[in-house]
Amino acid sequence: MRQQSLTAIVFLILTLLISPAPATSASLDVMIGQMLMAGFRGFEADKTSPIVRDIRDFHLGGVILFDYDVTWGSGQRNIKSPAQVKALTSFLSSQAKIPLFMAIDQEGGMVQRLKPKYGFTGTPSQQEAGTKSDIDISSTAMLAGYTVKTSGFNVNFAPVVDVNINPQCPVIGKIGRSFSSDPYKVAHYAEIFLLEFNRQGVTGCLKHFPGHGSAGTDSHLGLTDVTDTWTELELIPYKVLIDKGLPRMIMTAHIFNAKLDPDYPATLSRKVITGILRDKLGYDGVVVTDDMTMKAITKFYGRKDAIRLAIQAGADILLFGNNIDFDRDIVPKAHAIIKNLLNEGKISTKRIEQSYARIMRLKEEMR
Repeated sequence: MRQQSLTAIVFLILTLLISPAPATSASLDVMIGQMLMAGFRGFEADKTSPIVRDIRDFHLGGVILFDYDVTWGSGQRNIKSPAQVKALTSFLSSQAKIPLFMAIDQEGGMVQRLKPKYGFTGTPSQQEAGTKSDIDISSTAMLAGYTVKTSGFNVNFAPVVDVNINPQCPVIGKIGRSFSSDPYKVAHYAEIFLLEFNRQGVTGCLKHFPGHGSAGTDSHLGLTDVTDTWTELELIPYKVLIDKGLPRMIMTAHIFNAKLDPDYPATLSRKVITGILRDKLGYDGVVVTDDMTMKAITKFYGRKDAIRLAIQAGADILLFGNNIDFDRDIVPKAHAIIKNLLNEGKISTKRIEQSYARIMRLKEEMR
């Protein structure tokens, strides 16, 4: 009995030592860093790499890998073989005091960074998957989750739950990223994917809220206005899945819809993120922005205003893919901007603590 008590005490002490600090005791620097996710260049990293500096000194909460460098116009980015990727993700993870969100876009079809040409096992597009049986879809989701997990990632920015309203949408329907034009089928197939990802130890991320499937333009390149094409049926997959308690992470869209918010695109809109997603649909999980360097944001907002608006809107993680435009110091710059916004009283400490608490809760669930 005495030995059991001693063992319990030792376990409690170890748990306290290794657990992330709660929001009430973590420093603002830590909390701010956990709200950032960034991309970087390199097939390898070491202790002198900027991304390692960001993890170590700025408490970076997440990292995203790409296989293609948009600025360079080449495949010389982060991915060239399974062994190389596993070594890279393992090293980066080892540098973090708080576990990293290690993220990848592995939807299938045209949007999968871990491609067969690099030695990975690919999966079909979501559009193709949506024509298969539930058993086939489950097998596809299981394979995608296994590929992601064994490569060292714990977050997959998938499945896409955009409804295929406009089959010619250049970034959704036209390239096979939507399961179906039926929102209930989209919800059903997405549920299978989320459950299979969970079984593989991977957190899936629904995207792109509140719905990108009716768009006629590409938000990577500029303003995407869906005011005249978006309908509330595009919220159905989110409502169905949230009611079942399944989503743990949701990504916003950089779409503009004057009927939802006459002033701001969804990523920067409190009316959309807090008003619709959190208050109306009842979601209290992590919200991550789509890439803050996409032209739909950078053409119309300075970095400081965009960061301020996204946080005020209710976003928890600001994603800087660092690929459309590259800046090796994007993390320290974004970190400094958030600190300045706090010092200026434009963002409250309570707002930062809310996001930190959601992030830490998810990271604890993923341990």
